[in-house]
Amino acid sequence: MATAKTNIGIDGVQRTTSQDNIISTTVTHLFESEMGKVVLDYLKSITIQRIHGPNVTTEELRHHEGQRYIVALLETRIQHGHKVKKDV
Repeated sequence: MATAKTNIGIDGVQRTTSQDNIISTTVTHLFESEMGKVVLDYLKSITIQRIHGPNVTTEELRHHEGQRYIVALLETRIQHGHKVKKDV
């Protein structure tokens, strides 16, 4: 009896490969538009490109790292979406 292969998505959530590919290609499509690029650039400017001084609290740093994680996850989804499109 064959067992189904477990697929853990880019975000660490278990779902089928097909579902994961749909999410990535949808995110890619959304952020390939001109408005999507503007939004992604804005999100990067307030998260990934933001520098904190030495007086940042642990709570603030954790909050901002969570925001950075989400933006980095979107960028990773975009890269994955491009790969999925090439493989189709």
